[in-house]
This record gives sequence, structure tokens and C-alpha cells, in this order.
Amino acid sequence: MRKIVTIGITIIASFSLVSCFNNDKPNYQFMPNMYEPVGYETYGDYEVFPNQQEAMLPVEGSIPRGWSPYEYGDTTEELNRAKEELKSPIPVTVENLTQGAHLFSIYCAVCHGDKGDGQGILVKREKFLGIPSYADAGRTITEGGVYHVQMYGLNTMGSYASQTNELERWQITQHVMNLKAALKGEPLLVPGAEEKVPVENITSETVTQLEGH
Repeated sequence: MRKIVTIGITIIASFSLVSCFNNDKPNYQFMPNMYEPVGYETYGDYEVFPNQQEAMLPVEGSIPRGWSPYEYGDTTEELNRAKEELKSPIPVTVENLTQGAHLFSIYCAVCHGDKGDGQGILVKREKFLGIPSYADAGRTITEGGVYHVQMYGLNTMGSYASQTNELERWQITQHVMNLKAALKGEPLLVPGAEEKVPVENITSETVTQLEGH
């Protein structure tokens, strides 16, 4: 009889433990703060923060992940300095040229046109006027200048620093330099070549052909 009672008590205790068990939430947590972090509402008022303000500025001198400091300012003088000094750090490859052409079609072609002639769809619809061609006389277009304009914008063109990362801006720059070369009949940037390679009878379609190989 005693043995039966012992077995019964064991079974009842086991059922009690199992009935309260939840796979999604442990019955007991030794260090609950490691499992259940405290979530703070944006712009919330909490005593744990200075001035009880959750939204604080980043620590001075901190750099966002994936972001590289840009040492040129947003002035005409700095733009000219970038045109002279700043050079592309990425190699001329099929991948970079192809990605540059793709990004250009997303962010730039609506105004500048697929060929860089200033005849984008918004220009044709007269939403924007006066978009110059990359081949217009008197324009000094360099790698550094193209990158700088993407960082800060110029005239009616806004900055694209928030839409693109550093690599993407240099990829777009490569494509822009090839569009300018195609329009002006100058040597193109060719994948695998250390220098610009002269190409005879350059047309705008030549850029697409090279980047497709």
C-alpha cells in the first residue's frame, strides 16, 4: 500500500511540473536580465540617461559602422581641391563597372540621361531644365569631382551620401567617367587594364558593350 501511495504522489508531482512547463518561456531564469533586455522607447523619459532623455547624440568622434571619414568640405574651394587630388581607390573591374551602370540608372539617369547627355526622362518632361551634358565645353569632370558632388550635391542636385555607400559612389564614378569618355571620344576605362585604353570610333553604346563583357 505504501508503495502505491509513493508511486501516486510521484505521478501527481510529475504532472504538476509538466502542466506548468512552457517551451517559449522557461519556468525559472537564473539571470533574467540576460534573457529579457530592457527596451527604451525612442525619445522616452528615463532616469537612467543624462537629463532623463533617451535620444542622445553619438559620442564625439564616433564613426558609424561602414562609414569612412570624408576629408573634403562642402565648399567650391573644396570641390576644386577634390577634383585635383581625390582619386578612385577601387580597381576597374567588370563587377564595379556593371554595378556602377546599374546604380547610375537608379539614381542619376532620370536627370542626366542613360548616356550622360543631360537628356533624362525628367528633363524631357520639363520637370528639370538646364541639366548639362558630361561633354559640354568648359566642364572639368574628374573622379574626385564626381565623388564630391555625390557626397554634397551641387546646384539643384542633392546629396546622395545617405542613399549610397562609399563603394557604390566610386562605382557610379567609374561609370560616369566612361560616359564622359564615350561622349567626347576619349579612352575608356577598361577592366583589367592598368591605364585607359584608346578605343576608336567610341559611341555611347561602346560603354555598355565593355561593361557587359
